[in-house]
Amino acid sequence: MPSIDVIIHLSPEECLAHYEGRAANVRARSVDGRWVVFPAEAIRRVVGQNGVHGVFRLMFSTEGRFTSIHPLNGR
Repeated sequence: MPSIDVIIHLSPEECLAHYEGRAANVRARSVDGRWVVFPAEAIRRVVGQNGVHGVFRLMFSTEGRFTSIHPLNGR
């Protein structure tokens, strides 16, 4: 299953915009410098009181659709 590691830093306010549907996608930089866009619903699984901060592994199906997100370090 394809994956990419991304660095995400979203404040609680930015997370709220994604949660409320005002922002449909999240744009983050991968650890190798590429820009990645993925569905905002993904961050619901990793959002904390201070937002989302850290390095996360995004997993995709062979068709390129998002399947899961996993933290690689503390949030």
